[in-house]
Amino acid sequence: MAGHSKFKNIMHRKGAQDKKRSGMFSKLSREITVAAKMGLPDPDMNPRLRAAINAAKAQSMPKDNISRAIDKASKGEGENYEEIRYEAFGPGGVSLIVETLTDNRNRTVTNVRTAIAKNGGNLGAPGSVSHAFDRMGLINYPAKAGDADKVFEAALEAGAEDVTSSEDGHEIWTAQGDLHEVAKALEPVLGEAEGAKLAWRPQTMIDVAEGDAATLFKLIDALDDDDDVQTVWGNYEVSDDVMEKLG
Repeated sequence: MAGHSKFKNIMHRKGAQDKKRSGMFSKLSREITVAAKMGLPDPDMNPRLRAAINAAKAQSMPKDNISRAIDKASKGEGENYEEIRYEAFGPGGVSLIVETLTDNRNRTVTNVRTAIAKNGGNLGAPGSVSHAFDRMGLINYPAKAGDADKVFEAALEAGAEDVTSSEDGHEIWTAQGDLHEVAKALEPVLGEAEGAKLAWRPQTMIDVAEGDAATLFKLIDALDDDDDVQTVWGNYEVSDDVMEKLG
């Protein structure tokens, strides 16, 4: 069990914390509502809802917003969203997986295709990209949860498969079916996680040069600005030197 992958979800990329909070809250509310509709509206009995609430709290989303999102689901109000995954190729040969929650798949596919095409990429067929990723569980903790050794030992004891620690925080990877069991086992040791979700982990990484990186980040930002897009996963790696040049 080693932990040296530099893969990061776009939400942890430099500058992502400066995204408009209203857009972020909209996405978090949507996930909470969907999670509550798919299971019980009680987070203690619904692991996906519990993870969604924890993610919202980690972004300082007001309690009233969280309660409203759950109430919508329990009363059967609001739109009925479906989960749709798109696969794409970006600048520099990067592979991307775009996860969406939508109430209008025609609108969503048009917006996703346009954002990708305008920024040096193209939409692929289902399965064209995902074969190069592993479907796993991902649990995120802030750096303050403990040093790398403490988190590694806790994760090992809880049954995780891999850990990546950096100054930005800790990524704990689990088998797909073990996500919520591992997350529950970690709480007494590390506290509540910032997030716990199913994720797409690249099997290999692609080092992206400066020109392609600038275009790639524009593409990801365009996707991330779409209300229907929940998460963008990629197999890109950008060196610190390139990141500094990009500002």
